[in-house]
Amino acid sequence: MEAPKPIGYWLKHLHNLLEKQFDATLADVGLGRRHWQILNTLARGHAMRDELMEALAPFWTQDEPDLDKVLEDVTARGWTRPGLPVEANLLALTDEGRAAHADIAARVETTRAAVLKGLTVEQYTETVRILSVMAGNIEADLAAR
Repeated sequence: MEAPKPIGYWLKHLHNLLEKQFDATLADVGLGRRHWQILNTLARGHAMRDELMEALAPFWTQDEPDLDKVLEDVTARGWTRPGLPVEANLLALTDEGRAAHADIAARVETTRAAVLKGLTVEQYTETVRILSVMAGNIEADLAAR
C-alpha cells in the first residue's frame, strides 16, 4: 500500500491543476489566468500600475509574460484605459472591459463550482483558514531564524 502523499505534494498538484483548468476555461477567447486577475482586480476599482503589480506578484512566475505584456493585450482589446497624462500609471476598466469581466466572471464561477464540488462552504472556509495558519507559522519561523 502506498503511503499518503504529504501536504506539499497536494498543494503543488492542486496549484498546477488550477492553472491548467483556468487556461482551458479561457483558451477559446485567447486569455489566461493573469488576464482574468488583471480584469478582476480592476473591476473592484482603478489602480495604479504599481498597485496592480504588487497585488498580482504572488501569482506571477518566471515562465509567464510580464505584467506589462499582459496589460498590453488587455489594453489592445479595449478593456483598460490609462489615466490622464498626469496619471499615466492609473489603470481603469472601460465599458468594454466591464462587459468582458462580467462574461469571464461567469466562466470562472462555473470553473470554481467544479473545484468545490462535494465541499460545503464551511469545509472550504476551514481549509483556507488552516492553510493560512500554516503559512503564518512558517513565516514566523523563518522570521525568527
